[in-house]
Amino acid sequence: MTTQSPISAVIAPVTPLQQNCTIVWCSKTRKAAIIDPGGEVDRLLRALKDQGLTLEKIWITHGHMDHAGGAAELKAKTGVPIEGPHKDDQFWIDRIQESGEMYGMPEARIFVPDRWLEDGDVVTLGETQFEVLHCPGHTPGHVVFFHRETKFAQVGDVLFQGSIGRTDFPRGNHQDLIDAITGKLWPLGDDIRFVPGHGPMSSFGAERRSNPFVGDRAVAAMKGPGYTAPVNRSPG
Repeated sequence: MTTQSPISAVIAPVTPLQQNCTIVWCSKTRKAAIIDPGGEVDRLLRALKDQGLTLEKIWITHGHMDHAGGAAELKAKTGVPIEGPHKDDQFWIDRIQESGEMYGMPEARIFVPDRWLEDGDVVTLGETQFEVLHCPGHTPGHVVFFHRETKFAQVGDVLFQGSIGRTDFPRGNHQDLIDAITGKLWPLGDDIRFVPGHGPMSSFGAERRSNPFVGDRAVAAMKGPGYTAPVNRSPG
């Protein structure tokens, strides 16, 4: 006898930047959230229909255009609330239209979230819930969505397979990002599987073993003399 997982998810990369938008849903109620709808809204709505899902929430990890550029359109077409990111990313949301024009996506629009998220908040989806972790560094208001029961996290551009988020954008902070990953994500457990903002899934344990930026060896080396961080060529 098998027990059904309380949540299911599909990853739908969107925009020319191939950002990992994720459709996640409560298995019992089939109520869904779309996490980081950067664009291609009509395609995402078709995916919901194909899966027989009802959209209940729009969740945003951070305010960069490739993660949030389609949120306004998605809300206009469905009426569902936008939750996230943390309020410190308002200045990035205010730049979405400008960024969209720069990257050839003029449909990207600014918005005001229905709910700003704070560290320790809980967001609900059908009959299940996700924990919110504020993980600044890539952007000051970046949040992570964590489903404890299934050991699943959507981490946006905080962490990637083999890399971490860039911190050379306005108000990025390398040390804040390292502290968020090692102080908030690693304690959740090595067996946590995560969807990054770009690229393939991984686990916290795999990244602790081999990630050249925040793996255990790298973190130990940071405390020694003459440490130089490797060049970050991550996509986000």
